[in-house]
Amino acid sequence: MSGRLRLALVGAGRMGRTHLHALRDHPGVVLTDVVEPVTATHADLAHHGLRVHATLEDLFASRRVDAVLVATPTGTHGDVVRAAVDAGLPVLCEKPAGLTSSDVTHLGRYAHERGVPVQVAYWRRFVPGLVELRDRVEAGDLGEVHLVSCAQWDGAPPAAAFRATSGGIFVDMGVHELDQARWLTGAEIAVVSASAAAGVSDPDVHGDVDSAHATLRLSTGALAAVSLGRYNPGGDVVEASVRGTRGVVHVPVVTPGDGDVPFHRALRAQAQAFADLVGTGTGAGARVSDAAAALAAAEAASAHAGLPSGEPARV
Repeated sequence: MSGRLRLALVGAGRMGRTHLHALRDHPGVVLTDVVEPVTATHADLAHHGLRVHATLEDLFASRRVDAVLVATPTGTHGDVVRAAVDAGLPVLCEKPAGLTSSDVTHLGRYAHERGVPVQVAYWRRFVPGLVELRDRVEAGDLGEVHLVSCAQWDGAPPAAAFRATSGGIFVDMGVHELDQARWLTGAEIAVVSASAAAGVSDPDVHGDVDSAHATLRLSTGALAAVSLGRYNPGGDVVEASVRGTRGVVHVPVVTPGDGDVPFHRALRAQAQAFADLVGTGTGAGARVSDAAAALAAAEAASAHAGLPSGEPARV
């Protein structure tokens, strides 16, 4: 590959539009094409200088791109990634890359057997403050790690229709924090216990909860706490901290006054890491196996969130 990576976006919904905005004028990646079945949006997308395709087959027939960015609904991730892999196109897939850890594991094996690189979009790995924290943990600056705390509270929940098909709060939101706990410490998640709020504010929402909490024991013996919520009046909040025998570091990843700036910066860095992966075979992004591990922990948390005994589940 020479020059900028020519990238096709599959799915121009909320997350797809966010990528379109964040990757504008990117030095290493250029979005040239978009696949979107909703024809009412085609004129607007074309106005932004994109070649618009109604189907994946139309995109692949054009043979004009180097790779694919998947931002379709979660339940379609596996099918879209497999289609791109069959076409020989590397993939950057939005998290969680599937609804079950088994599906994602099989997806990773499928791509590996065909020699096509796939990166999963866990953007927290590209937040400078979190990268610095991870480096300090790895260097031993904080001593023996006792507790990792990760929280994500959204200013307002997504639509009820989205929540009904997203896999629930641990799969939809919590996989970010679960991946983050593994990535920050270099440890695996060994034991999971969880609980969830009893009520749901929106009567149209079924199969999801408004808030939940999980406690993890890591393979090193350290603990991790994950706090998730759909309602944070004032704006989105994402934060992480690590407590060790030699120090404590807190990272405010997103605060209500930040807007989308930290998010967009991380998406740009993530896209560059993907371009590096396509160009050199190595990159800093999350692998499919990382996505499967996060989903396995999310499944364990989901399974145990409603159990009054609070019995921990082994992942």
